[in-house]
Amino acid sequence: MSDSISGVAADMVCNGDAQSVPIGVDYAEIVVVRHGETDWNADGRFHGTLDVELSEIGRRQAIAVGDRLSKEGKISTIYSSDLKRAFETANLIATFCGGLEVIKDPSLRERNLGVLQGLQPHAAASVYPEAYKAFQSPKTDQEIPGGGESIDQVYQRCTMCLRSISMKHKGERVVVVTHGGVIRMLHERACPNKQSVIFLNTSVHIFHLFNGDNWVAKSWGDVSHLSQIEYPRTGFGGDKTSG
Repeated sequence: MSDSISGVAADMVCNGDAQSVPIGVDYAEIVVVRHGETDWNADGRFHGTLDVELSEIGRRQAIAVGDRLSKEGKISTIYSSDLKRAFETANLIATFCGGLEVIKDPSLRERNLGVLQGLQPHAAASVYPEAYKAFQSPKTDQEIPGGGESIDQVYQRCTMCLRSISMKHKGERVVVVTHGGVIRMLHERACPNKQSVIFLNTSVHIFHLFNGDNWVAKSWGDVSHLSQIEYPRTGFGGDKTSG
């Protein structure tokens, strides 16, 4: 990812020039947003499914992205993970977009990291070495001890969730607020041959889904709305080594 505040260029696509095609009745435009920053993001601590609230900076980020999205076209519906950091972000966005009701969906939750949740990586590696090894395993079917999910399990639930949303909202623009680990899976579904990138807090990612099965990543990683707000460039929780 570039060091530019705008993140990845808005016209970057994987399957053709999505910007040249107006929104039609045969697909849904889904604007995926990562939740705002938490104190645990800044502290480099694994969240997983633990319910952590936004920090003050995270609320400012959510307000900034809400203001931005309110100026970029009508939003029909807002979906969110049911975890506080995402749901609060979604509600702040909703206040700028006509006071839309936010629909909670647990399928949009972050990956469950089992016994590693709440720990910083160095502590996790020391206290639970086997679980940490499982977390770092390249095997996508590897579950994490303590009730943790495998990459395959997360991929299945979140891509099926987005597919379902797209089928309900053809011809519409929908916002989905979720987590770094989930966005990595959605990016992988749309762009399987692209290298992994960092998804910063309140970064914006636009997908076009045609009949649920043809995915186009119109743009990703855009944080241009954060030009006046402090944020961690490391994006902990939004890269492949964290959750």
